[in-house]
Amino acid sequence: MRKVMALILILLLGFSFPGCNKNNDVVEVGPKPSDSGEPASLISIAGLSDEEIISRMSLSRKAAQMVQAERYAITPLQAVSYGIGSVLSGGGSSPRTNSPEAWLAMYNEYQSQFVSKEQIPILYGVDAVHGHNNVYGATVFPHNIGLGAARDPELMSQIGQAVAKEVAATGIDWNFAPAVSVVQDIRWGRTYESFGESAELQRLLVAPYVKAFQENGIIATAKHFIADGGTDWNDNRSYKIDQGNAALSDEELREIHLPGYIEAINAGVDAIMVSFSSLNGRKMHGNKELITDFLKDELGFQGIVISDWEALHQLPGSFEDQVVACVNAGVDMLMEPNMWKETIDAIVKGVEKGRISMDRVDDAVRRILRVKRKYNILDNPVAEGNEQDFYNEAHRELARRAVRETLVLLKNENGILPLKKNADILLIGPGINNIGYQCGGWTIEWQGSNKSDLVPGTTIQEAFEAVAAENGGRIITDLTKADEADAVVLVIGEAPYAEGIGDNGSLSLDSNTAMEGNLEAVRLARETGLPIVTVMLAGRPMIITEEIQDWAGFVMAWLPGSEGGAGIADCIFGDFDFKGKLPVTWPRSADQFGYNVNYKDYDPQKVLFPYGFGLSYSDN
Repeated sequence: MRKVMALILILLLGFSFPGCNKNNDVVEVGPKPSDSGEPASLISIAGLSDEEIISRMSLSRKAAQMVQAERYAITPLQAVSYGIGSVLSGGGSSPRTNSPEAWLAMYNEYQSQFVSKEQIPILYGVDAVHGHNNVYGATVFPHNIGLGAARDPELMSQIGQAVAKEVAATGIDWNFAPAVSVVQDIRWGRTYESFGESAELQRLLVAPYVKAFQENGIIATAKHFIADGGTDWNDNRSYKIDQGNAALSDEELREIHLPGYIEAINAGVDAIMVSFSSLNGRKMHGNKELITDFLKDELGFQGIVISDWEALHQLPGSFEDQVVACVNAGVDMLMEPNMWKETIDAIVKGVEKGRISMDRVDDAVRRILRVKRKYNILDNPVAEGNEQDFYNEAHRELARRAVRETLVLLKNENGILPLKKNADILLIGPGINNIGYQCGGWTIEWQGSNKSDLVPGTTIQEAFEAVAAENGGRIITDLTKADEADAVVLVIGEAPYAEGIGDNGSLSLDSNTAMEGNLEAVRLARETGLPIVTVMLAGRPMIITEEIQDWAGFVMAWLPGSEGGAGIADCIFGDFDFKGKLPVTWPRSADQFGYNVNYKDYDPQKVLFPYGFGLSYSDN
């Protein structure tokens, strides 16, 4: 009945996919006859063990299991015809109608093709890095940097459970999270994907997050192996720090960058994604010593090692050379969103030429089948979904609580905070009424968006106006009425961005990732002569050493997500205290970029705010 209902839903939604084969041709890739005389690609998997399945598969079918394609580049019919192992939706890749129902139908359209032909179903992967963030209407939680400020393992577990339920509601099996990167230089555009600059935070937060996903039926992925947070700035690269080189000693690698992976493996994580970056000049996607000898053999990792998006293209040689090197390094599944056919062919040719051993291929397929069986993909791939698990009141309240715990109070001169609920407050700045700014990158679109209606939620202005309406206060946004206000709340920060594009060499309030209008708003706030409380929406600290002198209060809100406005109001108006502590060092100037708590001569007096700093109302 479950499968029948799912198929009916697909038909009702009238689903279509780009690049569909009009002739509905089934393409076989080099089938190898089995003992039964039937092509291996057409043998039912029902009742077979993993080893029996492997023994009956053709080489091309094994190769296809090792490949992950993007949904926009492969139709459901192509997926089953080639026997592809996995499909993903990258950032911003969604069905024509971006709704939970359409996502579920899309997933089931793929899986139903495999069910009808009794083939090995796919794993479907997404980057649900702060909620099911590709899907419109999902609960969008604070990004990891904020959760590092909260330092709350139980909160991490609860968020993981909530996100897993929303992911499962759309049928999806596999989440490319959590990032266990330990950021060492906040100029990195992926800083907000990290819990912070210390391995302490990874030890505290990774395991409960992984367990929460996998205990609720969603494969978790520890990424990006290894030391992607330790890469050096390089002015000669288009991406100045992302995907760069980490020059590290063995001691630094093990003490700073490894603990998160140890925690993930001990928690039973079933996938690990390899980093784009290099370690001591060697690209990780070709590093057999670390992927096979260390990760698999020494640490005992039994799950799937997956490449990052087209990352193997950065290896030397021809495309075939790159594929061969990546597979031989120990990567089990190749995320080749567009060149998936070519990747299958390259693996096949690599084996036929003796460049890849059949044992290496069988090991990869064995790992993939093991995970598919563990998550019941082989026996029951068609999903039912539960729309009640999506963006419900409990999840929204959890997200609001998470915001409260992530906020870091950095300045509270003369007890300016909490603000009185019946006060007249001038609310200014580019971030006052913009959900896109609250959510940051990896929200609906890969780089995020500054659209004010990007996702459902509550902005700072909406939350403040609700408080004022209940308590006889007033929120003023018209600067001509500034003289009627008791105080100014200034909301500034960074515009949305993601990896690479987010690399920023200055982190000033008018830099390439800054919100447009930051400096103008700072000037206007100062000119009112009123006490200023600044709220910053950003994925990392910004250089504010001069500006902060004019602020009576300062709250770092990070990228709080869809419920950011409500959570910020909860603390600023005193219903809840501030709990957050800085997960990264806040520099005084650009000269201190890269200076962090891992330095043996770390001096908290040298920086604007040290790692672990954070005030509360009880401090006044």
